Order: sequence, then structure tokens, then C-alpha cells
Amino acid sequence: MRARYDAIYRDIRESIEQGAYPYQSFLPSEAALTEAFGCSHNTLRRALGLLRDQGYVQPVHGKGVRVVYREPERTTFTVGGIESFREADLRTHLNARTEVVSLRPLVADDDLAFRTGFEPGCELTAVERVRRIDGEALILDRNLFRTSSLPGITEEVARTSVYDYAEHELGVTIALSKRAITVERADARDRRLLDLGDIDYLAVITSQTFDAQGILIECTQSRHRPDHFCFRDTAVRHPV
Repeated sequence: MRARYDAIYRDIRESIEQGAYPYQSFLPSEAALTEAFGCSHNTLRRALGLLRDQGYVQPVHGKGVRVVYREPERTTFTVGGIESFREADLRTHLNARTEVVSLRPLVADDDLAFRTGFEPGCELTAVERVRRIDGEALILDRNLFRTSSLPGITEEVARTSVYDYAEHELGVTIALSKRAITVERADARDRRLLDLGDIDYLAVITSQTFDAQGILIECTQSRHRPDHFCFRDTAVRHPV
């Protein structure tokens, strides 16, 4: 059951992040963990698999599961997983606040369809949000959501979490996200909405997100002040 192993994954992840299991130490044995969580070995292994895929632990044959997570020096956003800004805030304690700059309906023309992957004529909800961390405006998110898949997005939903609304209110399964990371020169709107100082360039993540049916439901451009963030990914090499 996903809810069970996901809850165990989150519990162990939080313990690791808070230092209960230090870097390079070993987790308690599988027997001890299954007893502590009251779960099956299979459920625990699925939770540990998530922790491995996210770069928190590494199973070592004959020894156990070693902690390989170290607290980053900079705030990190996970590139390899699908994580909302709110989830990143809760994970890394960002002291963040979201301001909704604009929210409006939009119909994709040929040019927008070519640039985003939505079909021409697709009805969209365009949202622009500024993310403040410790009071500084550091991220500008420009989101396009497919209105038929994610209807009823309000300013309050945009200010809290569209993903939480999609999954828990609408029952949408967010399945896959494809991303590209580039460096772009800051434009006039970036300078008006973000606290850039003398910074001329932004780290830009462009993403396409699909539901369980393979339908494109979101295209987003997230523009970050580069001196404040580290984009993190974890890769697992599989035998060939």
C-alpha cells in the first residue's frame, strides 16, 4: 500500500535530515525497523528503495543500509523527483512565502503550442508567482495548467499548492515530469519582480508535467536567482 511505505519513507527521511542517523552511519537492522514500524519486510524495502533513489541511503551487501545524505550548504531543489515548492519548503525549512502576481485564462495559439507542447486552441490557466525566501524575492514561476485537467485554480490554491489541490481535491495523478535547465539573461520583468541587485543571469528550469494517462497538464518555467540555490539530482547505476 503506497500510503504505508511512503509514510515510512518520509519518517526515516526526516530522521536522517534531523541527524538521528548521521552521515556514513548505518540504519537499524531490517528486523528492527519492521518491528518499529509494524510493517512487512516488503513494505520497508519499498521505503528504503525510495530513500536510495533520493540519495539518502546506500544498501551495502552483508552490512546493512548506510546513510549517505549530508545536509547541503545551500537550499536545494530536487531535479530528479517531482516535488512542489510547498513540499520543498517543508523539507528544507525555507521560511518561504508565495505571492500570486497574476492568474488568468489563456488559449494556446500556434506559437505557444509549439513552445510548450499543448495543442493549439487548448484552454489554459496562466499563473505567475513570486517565491520569497527569508523575505527576498528569489524565484519567479510562470505556470501554464491545462484547464480541463486542473479546473478551478484560485489565487488561494496558487498561493498554497496546486499539486496538493490536484492530487487531493481533484484526484489527479501526477506521474511524470521532463525538465531542461538553462542559464538566461534576466529580463525587465525579472528585475521588476525579483531582488536581483547586480545579478544579470538566472538559472531557469523549464518543465513539462504529465498525468497518469500521458496527458500534458502543466508547462512551467521557474526562474531562480543563481547565487542562492543548488539543483540536486541522484543517479543510480544499474548493471549492464
